[in-house]
Amino acid sequence: MRNKLMLFTMLFFCASNLIKAQEVEIKDDKVLVDGKAILKYEKSSFFQHSFYSLTDDEEILMYKYNENESKNYPDDDYLILNFLTAKKKVECSDITKAVTGLGMSSKKNMEKLITWLLKEKVIDVNGVLNTTKLDTFYDKYNENITERTIR
Repeated sequence: MRNKLMLFTMLFFCASNLIKAQEVEIKDDKVLVDGKAILKYEKSSFFQHSFYSLTDDEEILMYKYNENESKNYPDDDYLILNFLTAKKKVECSDITKAVTGLGMSSKKNMEKLITWLLKEKVIDVNGVLNTTKLDTFYDKYNENITERTIR
């Protein structure tokens, strides 16, 4: 029994060393995954960013941070992910999915966003949008905040 436990423990540690997280970086207006460019990146403002296909310059994703017209009350803030080519918009109040923290650069936030989308397999390591996974992502995270907000 002890030998089996020892063997299992050794296999676990060997396997965990082989698993490597993908490194996402934004550099020179490109999104790099493990050093390979997969998307073009453009910052419109601190609250709005766009991601484009490398092949045809088509805007795939527009990210927007919405303060919900209450600058001093962050509890009602949310993020909008507008997947333009798929014509799907995701509104999510869990801003920790794309915001690294106060005082962090917007590039770090966008790196976290892309890491989230890669993890959920919405985009692949070639920058291609997976519409089937996007449907799952939409069902999982969309809260329809605009529709249920009274103005």
